[in-house]
Amino acid sequence: MSGPVTSADTPVEPPRSTPAVGTTDIAADIAGAPPLSPRLYNDDLAPTEVHGRRWGSYNIFTLWANDVHSLGNYTFATGLFALGLGAWQVLLALAIGAALLFGILNLSGYMGQKTGIPFPVMSRISFGVRGAQIPALIRGAVAIAWFGIQTYLASHVLNVLLITLHHPLAGLSENSFLGLSTLGWISFGFLWCVQIGILMYGIEMVRKYEAFAGPVILFTLSALAVWMFWKAGGSIALSNNHPLSGGKMWREIFAGASLWVAIYGTFALNFCDFTRSCTHKKSITIGNFCGIPVNIMLFGTITVVLAGAQFRINGKVINSPADVVQAIPNTWFVVLACLALIILTVAVNLMANFVAPAYALANLFPKHLDFRRAGIVSGVIGIVILPWNLYNNPTVVNYFLGGLGAFLGPLFGVIIADYWLIRKGRVNVPELYTMEPSAAYHYTRGVNLRAIAAFVPAAVAAVVCALVPLFSAVAPFAWFIGAGIAAAVYVAVSERNVSHQDVPGAAIAVPSVH
Repeated sequence: MSGPVTSADTPVEPPRSTPAVGTTDIAADIAGAPPLSPRLYNDDLAPTEVHGRRWGSYNIFTLWANDVHSLGNYTFATGLFALGLGAWQVLLALAIGAALLFGILNLSGYMGQKTGIPFPVMSRISFGVRGAQIPALIRGAVAIAWFGIQTYLASHVLNVLLITLHHPLAGLSENSFLGLSTLGWISFGFLWCVQIGILMYGIEMVRKYEAFAGPVILFTLSALAVWMFWKAGGSIALSNNHPLSGGKMWREIFAGASLWVAIYGTFALNFCDFTRSCTHKKSITIGNFCGIPVNIMLFGTITVVLAGAQFRINGKVINSPADVVQAIPNTWFVVLACLALIILTVAVNLMANFVAPAYALANLFPKHLDFRRAGIVSGVIGIVILPWNLYNNPTVVNYFLGGLGAFLGPLFGVIIADYWLIRKGRVNVPELYTMEPSAAYHYTRGVNLRAIAAFVPAAVAAVVCALVPLFSAVAPFAWFIGAGIAAAVYVAVSERNVSHQDVPGAAIAVPSVH
């Protein structure tokens, strides 16, 4: 079903449509709503219709089955082991983080399921129809940079695979053009094309790919852990040679839990990009429970076994499962393991770093960019920035990406406080797509100054905590500090009475192709 066809300057007249079902509120008829603006609306930004939703609890679970087991997360978790936390302490840190994430991502996910709208449109509720560009572009910029970096890291694994299959290809890795070897360009380009190809089939193909990749990843990494346990003689080191204790130990446990949440600060914002396609609220709860607490504990167990077994063998701590793969003595096992890690990285990239900028750019230019075109543009930007140079420059990663990342907590604080505390889940969905000055989300020339007033000081505080060495003791807690300040300030400066235009009917069907 396609949306209304309009010229660049013709408002989209909201047709009479049937209310969306599957929510607890009664949806309102939008026949009397203001005209939908082509500057705010296209088919991909429109709310999903309930009859077209296909995401269930298994799909939500496989999102986390892929993302939790990313190579970057293993590097983080084995880093806790290297810092001096023992097996039970690493698991405790991850368990605390998982419990916090379960609550946070349920709040974010329910918003998407109820309204059916993507993150850039969700941001209009609190930031205004124009102000929403701020959170959308911040989230998109972080994602584009990490899309390029993750593709680059996956290309390293593909290089190992190609050289393993055909040793003379190693000669193509000895030169350099713009910071990447010939083999590196071939591997990076191939993986870039694969990801663009998947995205061209839309969010439904992303769902299918994640559903395929999840079991592959869980089986492969569990098998690696069993193999390492056997290689270590059936026992593992439960800590390194310099274990922490007392106050330092507890500080690192809570710091690790906080950083684990911060890693998912991106998803805390745009989880609705996926849950807008969920059939029921229950599917989010079940999918999140299996995919976050249960899956993270499996992830923690694999981490402890891999790190402890490697330390038992030679006194070293691995950086990621990729290190284990390179030590496998059987060529074909190396090939299969490399393929699994490539499948994993592509799955993580699609969900964490590709969908968000595609929606952000579509929201910026809805008259010209749909989801697919915006995905191509974000992919091209991911090449132009030469992400391998970003990754190999710690200053850029720490200050640019770290600084942008510090903004994510304050954005979350404003959006969640507005939706759950101020509006209590009541949203007038059609008025998210109109530029009429009298509409609920027009605020002051399209910008909610209260949201800006809450976001700016919270963002400054978060960036200072994250990047200024003087505040290094609280740096791991920057996400929570930013989110807490933003939520508190927003509630304090916002009117307690929600506008009469915010009605209980949150999930109102607007023509879409989803």
